[in-house]
Amino acid sequence: MSQFLELANVEIKKSHLSAGGLGSRIANTLLAQFHANNLSPGTRLPSESIIAKHFKVSRTIVREAIAILKKDGILQSVKGSGTFIGEKFKANPEMINEEVEQSVHALQNIIEVRRGIESEIAALAAIRRTPGQLSDIEDALRKIKQVTEAGHSGVEEDVRFHMLIAQATGNPYWLKFLDTFSYSLRAATSVTRANEDRRVDFAQQVQEEHEAIVTAIASGNADLARQAASKHMINAAKRLKHADRSFWKEEGSALARDIVDNIPKSERY
Repeated sequence: MSQFLELANVEIKKSHLSAGGLGSRIANTLLAQFHANNLSPGTRLPSESIIAKHFKVSRTIVREAIAILKKDGILQSVKGSGTFIGEKFKANPEMINEEVEQSVHALQNIIEVRRGIESEIAALAAIRRTPGQLSDIEDALRKIKQVTEAGHSGVEEDVRFHMLIAQATGNPYWLKFLDTFSYSLRAATSVTRANEDRRVDFAQQVQEEHEAIVTAIASGNADLARQAASKHMINAAKRLKHADRSFWKEEGSALARDIVDNIPKSERY
């Protein structure tokens, strides 16, 4: 099996999106793996049946993903030989423009700050949360899954999930602190979730990381909760780093610039 498939060992649940949306996400996942492995034009893809078996989807979905990449010139088929990476594919895409790069740097800074904050909040929540607060956090986690499976971004649900964890610390100043930077937090979440929604492996990672945080809080283990929250933020930064070029040329660019251009004066330093 081709090496890029070995790096994308994830199970795609058909309930996550409609067939069309799922095909797009597989296309984005494959494209990202082409870049990650520095593959060259002319590289032959595994057969449709092998790709379908690997991702646990139908061949119809795989054909849709391949068709999307063909339309962009990323893939091309040779009758009797198979499907190959096309000449329009660039293994080493050009750097994003300076303005977007500045915005991405600001976003990474926000994630770095969140790592410290979210880690301590999760640790305190683990030892202070009430049964009712844990129930609310678990409900919020289920809500994220429900709205994303329905094809929505889940930004507000994601923010609410983290706010409920802060509330579970029993210290109202954590909530006030987060509220002070609410615009930046929501804007950053909009970018990260938009990127994660493009790839099935990213989306699954986020769900698993959120579940790990809740499991740690439920267990009452502060160290485990701190580690789970820290890992979530570290991986969020990594997922942005590995976002494909098309993301930064499209919605990612606009969302990231919004952080710099429209941040309220109260959140500037």
